[in-house]
Amino acid sequence: MDTYSFLRQLADSWVMLGIFGFFIGACIWAFLPSQASAREDASMIPMRDDVIVKKCSGGCDDCSRTSNKLSMKGLSNG
Repeated sequence: MDTYSFLRQLADSWVMLGIFGFFIGACIWAFLPSQASAREDASMIPMRDDVIVKKCSGGCDDCSRTSNKLSMKGLSNG
């Protein structure tokens, strides 16, 4: 048996089984309950740099934005 035929037969059988075993192991590892935080972190990658805009008009009686807005302009609340 020449070298090419031997390597071809090896790749078609044992190497393919090894690669398939690695794939199954990686799939099982990825869905283990201990990897839940890693999956959550990976799912939030597209939204990491998004700026959250709150739609507060500052018109509430107990709103802290109104007092901050006035104090930033140099005005007093009284």
